[in-house]
Amino acid sequence: MTTEIPAAVYSAIEPVPDVALAHGHAPLTTRHRGMLRSVMTVGGWTMVSRVLGFLRDMLMAAMVGADPVADAFFMANKLPNLFRRLFGEGAFNAAFVPEFSGLLATDGPDAARRFAQEAISVMAFWLGGLMIVGEIFMPQIMHVLAPGYAATPDKFALTVDLARITFPYLMLICLAALLSGALNGMEHFAAAAAAPVLYNLFAIAALIGLTPFVPTVGHAAAWGVSASGVVQLGLLVWAVHRAGMPLRIPRPRLTPAMKVLLRRMAPGLVGASAAQLNQAVDLIIASLLPAGTVSLLYYADRIQQLPLGVIGIAVGTALLPMLSRQVRGGDETAALASLNRAIEYALFLTLPAALALTISAFPIMWVLFGRGAFDIETARLASQSLAAYAIGLPAFVLVKVLAPAAFARGDTALPVKIGMVTLAVNFLLNIAFNAGALAPASIAGSLPLLKHVGPALATSLASMFNVIVLGIALHRRRHLVADSNLLRRLPRMGLAAALMGVTLWFAEQPLFHFGRWFGLISLVTLGVLVYGIAALLLGAFDASILRRLSRRR
Repeated sequence: MTTEIPAAVYSAIEPVPDVALAHGHAPLTTRHRGMLRSVMTVGGWTMVSRVLGFLRDMLMAAMVGADPVADAFFMANKLPNLFRRLFGEGAFNAAFVPEFSGLLATDGPDAARRFAQEAISVMAFWLGGLMIVGEIFMPQIMHVLAPGYAATPDKFALTVDLARITFPYLMLICLAALLSGALNGMEHFAAAAAAPVLYNLFAIAALIGLTPFVPTVGHAAAWGVSASGVVQLGLLVWAVHRAGMPLRIPRPRLTPAMKVLLRRMAPGLVGASAAQLNQAVDLIIASLLPAGTVSLLYYADRIQQLPLGVIGIAVGTALLPMLSRQVRGGDETAALASLNRAIEYALFLTLPAALALTISAFPIMWVLFGRGAFDIETARLASQSLAAYAIGLPAFVLVKVLAPAAFARGDTALPVKIGMVTLAVNFLLNIAFNAGALAPASIAGSLPLLKHVGPALATSLASMFNVIVLGIALHRRRHLVADSNLLRRLPRMGLAAALMGVTLWFAEQPLFHFGRWFGLISLVTLGVLVYGIAALLLGAFDASILRRLSRRR
């Protein structure tokens, strides 16, 4: 049975005027205001990065569309980014940030700085070795990640060349992730959130300025990736120094603290990054499908990454340090309340985004990418992948919100167990949805063949499985208990999103008669207005929160 958290509990966290309780509103505590401001900071910078990323992808789409060069670059670029999300943003942050935040709160800055210095030394040594091995054995790695490319020798050779150019980005960006974790642990979110902006700026500059001097557009994009890693790392070194915690790199040693860190990282390599591993499975399957499939999935994923990055990553990044301090301080009531508000913030924004991307997938894809080599048929195919990804968007976001509830308690075993099962589910779904392309020719015609839709749909369904099982497991451990406000507002959010969806369905065609950019801007504006008004009228969101935040500003 669900346990409700009464308003009196919130007043114990921070005294509030009786009038707030008299109207039945759970007050927005100082902690939750801080979390919301942190979410807005991370989300704001992530939004800037995503917009620049769209400009980069629009440029790439116009120059190469979904041809073999695009397939080769997207596959090559996926490798360092997969490792980044596994070792940097995923497993490392899950193990490092709670310990760093706890040391900062209990033992002071000196102990936290020593811990961070030991971590950066061990990580630099280990990643350096991994980078050397990767450069040497890149053809063998690509045979695993892109087995379908081997049938086209020129495409495979180009992919290997581009991967060797981009692979140093792995070491640079993982070290940057360590510094970002230290900044997040100190609640300095801006520099870490702003660093990806440099990635997109350098990528755009490379595509425009370097393309005439290198063999292909893919080569220019690959060099832009590695150059951006150097600049991002430099920015974060400066930001950590400015935050009052300058770091040096001592001789790498496996101290007791490092052994604990590595032990916690090991299971998190899968558990904290199940979504990324699912995408790796998607790429493996996509490489066996018709040419252009990898590019179609990439462009679709870039669209759905906007709400995922702005909402899911922002909430998860801001939530983990807060939960770590609350759990370390023994304040389980505050931790439960923080998790409830994080779920509420995330779903309030994610539900309408998922519905809008599903309903309006084609016009979104056509307006953003439809030019040059990216023709209307490519846009139609990519929009089908986008709709399949959008179905799972709430689940993608909730995994990033729920996982910190385990990580903050040092429990990386729970997510890894669920992540392993999720990987198996994703793989089996991928096989089932595209069995017609993978089976012998004699029986292929009688089996399913969803092509570019299959990997996206498999990832969405696997993520739904992930979040359901993770939510049940956290609830059984009493680490997730839905309070009355969350239970009351969730169905109202769903109804408000449904009203918005109906409006978009009927308004799409008339609005696009006036031009595609006018149509998209008008459609987005109309959707935001309808959802916002419906949410306020239905009580899906507490309007007093907006008023209090506005007064504070």
